[in-house]
Amino acid sequence: MPSTNLKTAKTDLSRLVDEAIKGQFVTITRHGKPVAALVSIEAAEIAQHAMGRARPGLVRYLRTFPGGEFARNRTPSRNVTL
Repeated sequence: MPSTNLKTAKTDLSRLVDEAIKGQFVTITRHGKPVAALVSIEAAEIAQHAMGRARPGLVRYLRTFPGGEFARNRTPSRNVTL
């Protein structure tokens, strides 16, 4: 993945966009730290779709395992002094 600093990205934006269109992920850095990535619109849409997908909660996930039926423990918790 090519990396470039913000100042160079400003001057070479057209070339970097061409690289992104070809499928390259371009990392843009500020003060030596990665802060942004330039990607094609297809890659951005795939990532956005994956991030927007609702994930099941822990209990729902555990119920997908064989024998995933759980009985609730109705006994009261014990008292603990701290």
